[in-house]
Amino acid sequence: MEKISFNINNLTCEALRLNASSPSQAVLFAAGGGGNPERHLPLLKALSESGCTVIAPYFERLASPRPSVDELRSRVNSLQSALNIVGESNLSISGIGHSIGATLLLALAGGEMWMKEGQKFPVTRDERIKKLVLFTPPTGFFQAPKSLENVHASIQAWAGSLDTFTPPQQLEILKEKLSPHTRLETRIIEGAGHFSFMNTLPPNVVDTMKDRELFLTDLAAEVCNFVMA
Repeated sequence: MEKISFNINNLTCEALRLNASSPSQAVLFAAGGGGNPERHLPLLKALSESGCTVIAPYFERLASPRPSVDELRSRVNSLQSALNIVGESNLSISGIGHSIGATLLLALAGGEMWMKEGQKFPVTRDERIKKLVLFTPPTGFFQAPKSLENVHASIQAWAGSLDTFTPPQQLEILKEKLSPHTRLETRIIEGAGHFSFMNTLPPNVVDTMKDRELFLTDLAAEVCNFVMA
């Protein structure tokens, strides 16, 4: 495990990189609003131990629950640069993300994002992303007609029944717009909230989900199986 640096528009950005001993897959991980991929470190380590080279950019914390265009563009630029780094291996690439990170990966895989103000947020599709694992994705960005018709990656999407930030009903947008041209698996976890999918909770957040550690262990195993299949 190491931190690597790369330059974007004369700015130095950092990413966490975990190298598998004999990699057969690659993973691009996108953190949520807090921007720190280390909060998912046990999951990233499980992926590495399963045979995945993992790269996970660090982001600046979002200033509010409603990210600005500039904040989203900064994150997309970092993800695209990290994707180019991990893509040098010519391994099959999966994108895994939490919250707004999941949304941006869906856009990179071909989704057409629209801001609430009515303007399109342009993201260039990258055909190298073959699979997506989306934890509590905000899908309101994709309500426009045909906004997901260019997404062809296989998707595993997760939601928590008690999530008040991105309620599980948001997965219905994926079901409506991805079927039948994309393989989609959905998981709604009873008792889980928005942050239950993070190994290390944000400050001042209490997760009341029962058997939290067992759930996270099972989650990592299921995600690894999906990516490696």
